[in-house]
Amino acid sequence: MDFRETIRTALRSLVANRMRTALTALGMVIGVAAVIAVLAIAEGAKSSVEEQIRSTGANLMTIRPSRARIGAVRTGSVETLVRGDAEAIAKLPGVAAVASECTGSAQVRYLERNAAVTVHGVTEDYFTIRSVNIERGLPITSLDDEQRARVAVLGSKLATDLFGNESPLGKRIQIQNITFRVVGILAEKGEGFLSPDDGVFVPLGTHQGVLFGQNYLTGISLTIEDENRTAEVRERVEQLLRLRHRIAPHLPDDFFVRSQTEMLQMMSSVTGTLAALLASVAGVSLLVGGIGIMNIMLVSVRERTREIGVRMAVGARRRDILAQFLVESIVISIAGGLLGLLLGIGAASAIARFGDWATIVPGYSLFLAIGVSTVIGLVFGVGPARRAALLDPVEALRQE
Repeated sequence: MDFRETIRTALRSLVANRMRTALTALGMVIGVAAVIAVLAIAEGAKSSVEEQIRSTGANLMTIRPSRARIGAVRTGSVETLVRGDAEAIAKLPGVAAVASECTGSAQVRYLERNAAVTVHGVTEDYFTIRSVNIERGLPITSLDDEQRARVAVLGSKLATDLFGNESPLGKRIQIQNITFRVVGILAEKGEGFLSPDDGVFVPLGTHQGVLFGQNYLTGISLTIEDENRTAEVRERVEQLLRLRHRIAPHLPDDFFVRSQTEMLQMMSSVTGTLAALLASVAGVSLLVGGIGIMNIMLVSVRERTREIGVRMAVGARRRDILAQFLVESIVISIAGGLLGLLLGIGAASAIARFGDWATIVPGYSLFLAIGVSTVIGLVFGVGPARRAALLDPVEALRQE
């Protein structure tokens, strides 16, 4: 009995019991569909987070003040970053551009409308470094910064909240009861990581000297000429700031540096771990499906004991019986896996359409569905197939 005949015999047996075959495959269908849908959600989330991080600027590196400590308790941020630090960093090799930033919360009013927002004090290169585009009007310039001009650039959502369909350009707004003239409107960036849509941007000199009266920075942003030199530039920045802040060798930094590459790696690690966790939970249903296949195959062996005895009596070898039942198990599992793949892709599309979640079906999902299904069919089919192959032909023929 050749292998092709074994396959034909196995398929005829499965077709003869359509309902049982379908119900047996259902566990695999649900298991594979769950895994594919979960992986699609995880891939979509990963892609969305990476896109949001990259949208904050190319080859970006940020410097923030660290937290002050009183014993083991962390208090507010240390106030050690100043404009001189940013000017010194701009002279380092490998640094393309540097922007200083200071933030604070304030009430913004236009006529009877008002909003509590974050006010960003920025320098001229901020919008370029952060990849923030001006949709209408003008950006903040170095001359505005030097003269402490009372001009403001509004985020797209804030502009709509304050002015509705009216053009904000040239209009006067109140920030902490100080009058500012709107000179620009930012292009909409959308909700996400550090979205500027709800903010208002003023010259850094105005922010520090007029609005909040502070001389320290809440952050420094810089772009690197070559992304491959990120580690080298970071080391130079850290050495420079430790020297400027007169930090003793045994003391920790009073700042921390984060590069876009590190943020991407960190978020990829988090989303990868989450995807693995969710996929492992969904994979439990695959185990249940495999147990269902084994259970039905054991029932099938018991019901077909006499058939097995007849086949052995006319010349079928034990390996032929073993192969037949293994083929039946694997066919059920693969068929369930392929149907589960289609169902999982459909579920991912439905989630993206109706749930407003980004989903991306991974390219390896086809191989995953077939590979996992084959392995489960093989593993959980070996026991029943071996039991059928080890039946005594004489005893099998006595079964009614």
